[in-house]
Amino acid sequence: MKQHIDKRKVVKAYYSGFEKHNWNLVVSQLAKSFTFTSPNNDDHISFEKFKERCWPTNSFIKKVNYIKMTESSNDLILLVEIITTDKKVVRNIDVFSFSRGKIKSVEVFFGLGAGYPGKKN
Repeated sequence: MKQHIDKRKVVKAYYSGFEKHNWNLVVSQLAKSFTFTSPNNDDHISFEKFKERCWPTNSFIKKVNYIKMTESSNDLILLVEIITTDKKVVRNIDVFSFSRGKIKSVEVFFGLGAGYPGKKN
């Protein structure tokens, strides 16, 4: 029998880790084979590279708003709005893929705004 996972709950816990500046909360949502992709020269980077390159942006994150979420098979697609500590707005589309209840990969598409927290415009 296939176990149901609440993808929305997992994704919200992942982003809550960024809001609370709590790496352990973020990492507890990730699969061991996790990869991250974004237009910022991140092409399926490893967990270690993700921590090195992306985790420092958490210091710029004040609030995360979940605008729209939809699920399809093993994926969750999210339109997310991030409010930064310097009052910038970052709006992205994130595609989360899951494996065994954990986030296997995140692919980010930058929208209007700063692109990602900490980016100098």
